[in-house]
Amino acid sequence: MPALQRIFIGMTVVRYNLPALDILYKDLIQRDTDSDMAFDHTDAVPPLEFKDRIELRDVVYYYPNTSTPAVNKLNLDIKSKTTVGFVGVTGSGKTTTVDIILGLLSPTKGQLIVDGTEINPSNLRSWQKNLGYVPQSIYLTDDTVMRNIAFGIRDRDIDSKAVERAAQIANLHDFIMHDLPDGYNTVVGERGVRLSGGQRQRIGIARALYNDPKVLIFDEATSALDGITENAIMEAIQNISRKKTIIMIAHRLTTVQECDVIYMLEQGKVTARGTYSELIESSSQFRRMANVSNPGPAL
Repeated sequence: MPALQRIFIGMTVVRYNLPALDILYKDLIQRDTDSDMAFDHTDAVPPLEFKDRIELRDVVYYYPNTSTPAVNKLNLDIKSKTTVGFVGVTGSGKTTTVDIILGLLSPTKGQLIVDGTEINPSNLRSWQKNLGYVPQSIYLTDDTVMRNIAFGIRDRDIDSKAVERAAQIANLHDFIMHDLPDGYNTVVGERGVRLSGGQRQRIGIARALYNDPKVLIFDEATSALDGITENAIMEAIQNISRKKTIIMIAHRLTTVQECDVIYMLEQGKVTARGTYSELIESSSQFRRMANVSNPGPAL
């Protein structure tokens, strides 16, 4: 029975991610027609201009073979160079919302708009050139720190200055230079086993920063870390704020305390928005989440 349960769970996960897998498959097929394209990070598609705001207008999204929308008439307004947090219980629509912003999912209804331009298949790649993404779990290969930061780029095309710049912003450069035996040429081991969780996460942040994106998205990037390590990662993120647009999916509300705006999502809808202190005052659900995240008399 447990084996059958795992099979059914696996099938559910595959169905849930089919739209993103379809996009990835089409991209791989396109790139397979020209082997050099698989490594071409200087192609002719310029980044879409982004100076003002990202908007979601009346966005509705249904996953395949479902009758209930994952997000329903969602409206967001994310201003450039601000830090925005998405909070809510599991299944509230946070990840779906971020996947739509990333262009991994196309709205069933509604629009993703950047500086007045609707994102569609013709300009999707240009929009995605503005984006950097830091997942909860960072995949590292059994290779050097430099190659893991400049992940997927041919050795001859790696910009070592860009690698160091990204590492400095991620509060990683001093550790690499002073604590690793071969600096940026140190091999990290399979899945980064020679590094701590916080160090692996900083490599993930540096990887996202390598191409100097205008938008950084953190998908519960500190949820698996202890409090001390989480604070160090949040310090690195604070170093980036005001220079880039930052979007954070939060597992622990301590990570969104400094956000300019926090969106509270429930059943695919925004039920509250504001700063941390404003939501503590106005939203009972947010207060409950805050008490679970950071129990104590202050809340």
